[in-house]
Amino acid sequence: MSARLRGTLLGLAALAGVAAAWELYKLLGPEEGWSLGELRLAPRTTDLAMPHVWEMVARLGDPLTAAPGAPVLAVAVLQAGAFSLGIALLSWVLGVAVGLAYAVAMARFRIVEQAVLPLVVLSQTVPLIALAPLVRGWGSTLELGSFEWQGWMSVVVIASYLAFFPVAVGTLRGLQSPDAIHRDLMVAYGAGWWTTLVRLRLPASVPYLLPALRLAAANVVVGTVVAEVSTGLPGGVGRMILEFASFASSDPAKPWAPLFGAVLLGLVVAGLVGLLGVPLGRYRRAEAVA
Repeated sequence: MSARLRGTLLGLAALAGVAAAWELYKLLGPEEGWSLGELRLAPRTTDLAMPHVWEMVARLGDPLTAAPGAPVLAVAVLQAGAFSLGIALLSWVLGVAVGLAYAVAMARFRIVEQAVLPLVVLSQTVPLIALAPLVRGWGSTLELGSFEWQGWMSVVVIASYLAFFPVAVGTLRGLQSPDAIHRDLMVAYGAGWWTTLVRLRLPASVPYLLPALRLAAANVVVGTVVAEVSTGLPGGVGRMILEFASFASSDPAKPWAPLFGAVLLGLVVAGLVGLLGVPLGRYRRAEAVA
């Protein structure tokens, strides 16, 4: 059995395990859940709070609306997911580019690392929901000739904001990972800093960079969905989650459809980023967590 097939079977088994655990808790758990004072430790098991798995799956085949010719819910979710996928990939590319630029600058100049690294860490303490309206407002005030700021651009900026941090930190650690004897050897050969970067530091950073890229992919999906909700951008999974929340009391299985789309979006982005490890296989050796 190939490794790819084994991974697919394990993924399907994990998915089946989650569905089985959901139904088992719904069967055995108390209807009102478990609470400790005001703190709820486990969710309710009523049909309103926890619809059956087969009901959630069945809703995917229902029409999106009662209008004639309306697409089925599954198709609408896939269309929204494709819209969010484009934004997520663009955000990932932008976040990775900014993170790599920061990492190289910090590795090149010690004073830049001392000045910028604390700010990079501090930047991640700003709540995303608080940042989204500010980015949208700043973008709407930009005036560059005929250029007009679009709503999806705000989402790209916000999502890439979450993606650049793990790349910057992970790449910096990777660029600083070569042993002193290897750096001294490059000096003995008369190699300049940029030659050392390309020949030594960048290959050595791959085991640190690949996990950072995967973490950035996870962050960018979360950032895209949250930013779509916060900015009100139509067409994506985030806006669909917000719109379908109104069905929570009348049709509790329906709001889960866009959530499935968000999960699928995360899996697709993670799979695409995972493909980057194939051409870099000879540099991987052992991956390290930044």
